[in-house]
Amino acid sequence: MYLEEIIGEVQLENDRFECKSILNREDAVGWLKTISGFANASGGDFYIGVEDKSHKLIGFVRKDADNERNYFNNQVNEHLFPRPRISIAFLPYKVRGQERFVLRASVMESEVKPIILKYKGIPAIFMRRDGFTGGATYEEIIEMSIKSSNTQYDTLVSDVKYDFKKLLKLRNFFCEHSDGKELREKALYSMGFVSKEGFLANGAVLFADDYRGGKTEIMCSVYSGTGRGSNRIVTVNRYNGPITDTINYAMDFVSQRMNRSMIKRNDRRTNVDAFPKRALFEGVINAVAHRDYYQDGTQIQLDLFRDRLEISSPGGFYRGEKFGKNYDLSGIISKRRNELISGVLVACNVMEAAGTGFEKIAEDYAEADERHRPYIYAASDHFTLVLPDLTYEQGVADSDLSAIAFVPVPDGTEHDEKVLSFCYHQARRASEIAKFLGLSDSTYFRKMILENLVKNGYLIKSKTARVAVFRTNAEMVSPE
Repeated sequence: MYLEEIIGEVQLENDRFECKSILNREDAVGWLKTISGFANASGGDFYIGVEDKSHKLIGFVRKDADNERNYFNNQVNEHLFPRPRISIAFLPYKVRGQERFVLRASVMESEVKPIILKYKGIPAIFMRRDGFTGGATYEEIIEMSIKSSNTQYDTLVSDVKYDFKKLLKLRNFFCEHSDGKELREKALYSMGFVSKEGFLANGAVLFADDYRGGKTEIMCSVYSGTGRGSNRIVTVNRYNGPITDTINYAMDFVSQRMNRSMIKRNDRRTNVDAFPKRALFEGVINAVAHRDYYQDGTQIQLDLFRDRLEISSPGGFYRGEKFGKNYDLSGIISKRRNELISGVLVACNVMEAAGTGFEKIAEDYAEADERHRPYIYAASDHFTLVLPDLTYEQGVADSDLSAIAFVPVPDGTEHDEKVLSFCYHQARRASEIAKFLGLSDSTYFRKMILENLVKNGYLIKSKTARVAVFRTNAEMVSPE
């Protein structure tokens, strides 16, 4: 059999395609170059278990496929920095009735470039081009650095000429939030708003009165229930305009639609908004300030449900880690992705220079019960702030389990799926996992269940405050 028979398309040698019969243990650098080259270029598919020239299937039995996948992940983790995003799939086929597998590692174009291959202490940068992988040229390295999201979009100089008269909306916004003071041109120059040659920075363009591009798009939706699945969407509104108008639009959209109610608090009844105004404002400001403006075709999303408001911004936390549901808002540290845009918002007194916006949100919800606590979760391509509706008595619906998919664990147990689901969004202690499963925290439990999952790469074991915790490896387990 040939690869084309199981993927349904003809593959020719190109920049986004490579095959290996088996991963070379003696010369891992040979194939690691291809992975780093894909990540530094536009991504690509790397097939393992397929002859390079003929595309004939060699394949693996299930156990050998698992071993090949584990070796691949271990080598990538050890030698590529930062680790590129890679999705691994098992492609099954049969030979004389026997099941075999081909591995497909889909390498995404890295948001942070260049990806460096470090082997035996020697760093190198590779680029994929014309169906081959070779060392990156000086020009390619410079281009990668400029295009990388590590180079802030908003500080690069545009080709738009500066005109103070076309910043009326920004000036009015500044005046409104600065006790009537006027925005001075000198302040704009001092923060890098305008180049020496008189051109606006990219971030400055987004504040111009006539800006209508997609970089500032926001989509606001109202759902009839508490989920996206079967619930009817009542309203969907989109808006493009200068950043200041985007902020005002988002605030007006939610304020006009949220509930207000009398609730009992500290033995007295008080009038409460569904979402505290300051918390709502801080949430919108953070979404605007930390948005990844390199990502075209995306938008900030405000999704209003019966029990909560979700504010999602394109781009994970800048130079921050991915994490699941996190209720400790005051403990979240996110470096600024957009220095200029943040600087303008700080100057307008709508953003703290010290970045304490999340703390203010936590303060506004300080008296709320467990079901009404705000939280944040962050992925590699977005982060979402969830503000519970204080007038919705039941609070935010929660579940400790996530729907997941994974190749069966070698020597696995009936508890594997529950463990991996329970630890998918949050690292857990062994005692927490045992309690969740209804088992005793025994040596058998730790060795036969937890350590087996760690050994096979399904769980990642680490320490928090000297206590061992376990988190599901997202490279081995995917959400359904």
